[in-house]
Amino acid sequence: MSAEPVAVVVTTDLTVGGMTCAACVNRVEKKLAKLDGVTATVNLATGRARVSHPAHVPPEELVATVEKAGYTATLPAPPEQPEGGDEDEPESVDARQERERLTITALLAVPVLVLSMVPAWQFRNWQWLCFVLAAPVAVWSSWPFHVRALRGLRHSTATMDTLVSLGVLASFSWSAYALFLGGAGEPGMQMPFSLLPSASEGTAHIYLEAAVGVPLFVLAGRFLEARARHGTGAALRSLAQLAAKEVSVREGGTERLVPVEQLRTGHVFVVRPGERVATDGEVTEGSSAVDLSLVTGESEPVEVGPGSAVVGGALNAGGLLLVRATAVGADTQLARITQLVTEAQAGKARAQRLADAVAGVFVPVVLALAVTVLGFWLGAGADPQAAVTACVAVLVVACPCALGLATPTALMAATGRGAQLGVLVGGPQALESLQHIDTVVLDKTGTLTSGHMSVARVTVVPGGLGREAVLRLAGAVEQGSEHPLGRAIVSYGQRAVPERPLPDVGEFGAEAGRGVRGRVEGRLVEVLAPDDELPPALADALSVAEAAAYTPVVVLVDGVPEALIEIGDVVRPGSYRAVDRLRRLGVRPVLATGDREAPARAVASALGIEEVHARCTPEEKAALVRELREEGLRVAVVGDGVNDAAALAGADLGIAMGSGTDAAIGAADVTLVRGDIEALGDAVRLARRTLGTIRVNLLWAFGYNAVTVPLAMVGLLNPMVAAAAMSVSSLLVVGNSLRLRAWQPTRTRSLTR
Repeated sequence: MSAEPVAVVVTTDLTVGGMTCAACVNRVEKKLAKLDGVTATVNLATGRARVSHPAHVPPEELVATVEKAGYTATLPAPPEQPEGGDEDEPESVDARQERERLTITALLAVPVLVLSMVPAWQFRNWQWLCFVLAAPVAVWSSWPFHVRALRGLRHSTATMDTLVSLGVLASFSWSAYALFLGGAGEPGMQMPFSLLPSASEGTAHIYLEAAVGVPLFVLAGRFLEARARHGTGAALRSLAQLAAKEVSVREGGTERLVPVEQLRTGHVFVVRPGERVATDGEVTEGSSAVDLSLVTGESEPVEVGPGSAVVGGALNAGGLLLVRATAVGADTQLARITQLVTEAQAGKARAQRLADAVAGVFVPVVLALAVTVLGFWLGAGADPQAAVTACVAVLVVACPCALGLATPTALMAATGRGAQLGVLVGGPQALESLQHIDTVVLDKTGTLTSGHMSVARVTVVPGGLGREAVLRLAGAVEQGSEHPLGRAIVSYGQRAVPERPLPDVGEFGAEAGRGVRGRVEGRLVEVLAPDDELPPALADALSVAEAAAYTPVVVLVDGVPEALIEIGDVVRPGSYRAVDRLRRLGVRPVLATGDREAPARAVASALGIEEVHARCTPEEKAALVRELREEGLRVAVVGDGVNDAAALAGADLGIAMGSGTDAAIGAADVTLVRGDIEALGDAVRLARRTLGTIRVNLLWAFGYNAVTVPLAMVGLLNPMVAAAAMSVSSLLVVGNSLRLRAWQPTRTRSLTR
């Protein structure tokens, strides 16, 4: 029996226009979900929809579905913009139009507000001047609200624009009735101003201040809100700006300037001082210091030379470099970072999904409440204008916008800030898991340690040749060796005496399992495994090396022991601070490694980790994670190799080192870009701060409506004040989220060890 073919699911991003509140988000998601096999997540802050759909559903059908819901939708522009194009131009045009509309509205509305609020300035027939000024505000300034409200009506839906449009029309229509038929148009009429609704004896009250105040405050609020939301995406835009536009490619001894899109893997390109590296590559000629701070969060420049890997977007702070491209386009680290941040911002936290569900019924409920309030006050025998006032106030004060902005603005700010600090979070689910972890399983090699052989310590004989001289001689003789221990000594010797090149070696010889010897500057230099006859200082160092599971070698010059060099996979300096900070955050560290028991115990002892699992196979690491989770613990796994992928995928949260393998990074929810585990503490604290910010945002959004709507229903809220309060509620949510852009990790004092 043949198996049924598996449906291929693809993901398409849409840019959705016309959304103004969480009710709009809910409607777009529901409309798309009615298509067979389609699911969608819509982000109000970014105006984007991420749609998962079967391959047989074309993107054009998705666009048509959104448009049928009463909104606009466009497919993303191709990566390569046409020459002279500017992908930001449409947005800037819209922003300029909104600013012009707001400016004209303010010029018309402010005189109406002032005359309505200051009875002493109410000259003869002032109300008719206010009516003339208010008419274009109620019609032209409020036109976008009216259009979107009508569009929603055609699609049997109601949004925030419906509430604003009805509020403006009700206020202006009642004022027109009062002026023409209710006696308010009599010359010499004066109207006292009160923050609470009131009526003049025998004369219908006019609400022109509400008719102009509502659109003015809503337009001002949305304009400021858009600027603030634009700020939450600043980090993502700064990443995009790191990409070079042109690059100098060197071929056959000549250089030619080409667009970066034409750069291919294997091309050699030039990076001059002050220029950014065009794409990921390997240095073939030259040496320099590169600034990676905007790409990986690494604060100090990194020295690079022939054979060093460099990252696209890094700033060349030193000499001329020739770089061979190893990855281009979407395969570069910068492109992956940008994509991960973008995907993270498209998701939703559990709390936001609840808010969206509430917003889906919010506007219809508010409309029902407004009609009920109007009927109640009229039925109770209240003055008609008091009933209209309460009804308009209910329409205007209700605000689902804050509900829709609570999570996406905080998430945009946090993921952008995390990217700047070298922490890539896969989405809100990862943030929620990161906030709650109480146990972290740490790999050793490449995570807590450097992952390659290095000189850990050098002990010299007192009164001997001295440290620099011994290292220079040992490095020189090891130049003839290909052994990892020998390469570690050469590298260390070059760094120890950078101003003097290592001398040549003659009469070189190597003895398998024993060491190397050669003649350097007329002296016989031997680097050998230690024997039992060592000077006391070196004998003591040997016992320490064995306890730390390092490999010791003795340097003899003309047969005399001069130094003992300890070599091993050394602990990263940041690991000490990282483990200490995790403990301070209430997270228990567990070491799980495939390495031997002795080096595993040595590293754990140095870092203060009590629980150690050595010689773990990939299957055993995954089983350990399952056991810890079965105990009720929330487990994160940090690793960098293929052997960590299963454990990363099976944990509540997988955290990969940015310097690790693609398999590890692909299985992880969080990536520490700069390969520094110290960033893990930053990630946990950033997650906790972000989720705390989202909770505060939602608490404010729900609490605001819970307080203001009842006040409006009982007639204790002026419609103009209601409009101002509604706008301020959204601004407070966005402003609270923007604080995450300035979040700084707390650095603890360096630990002595």
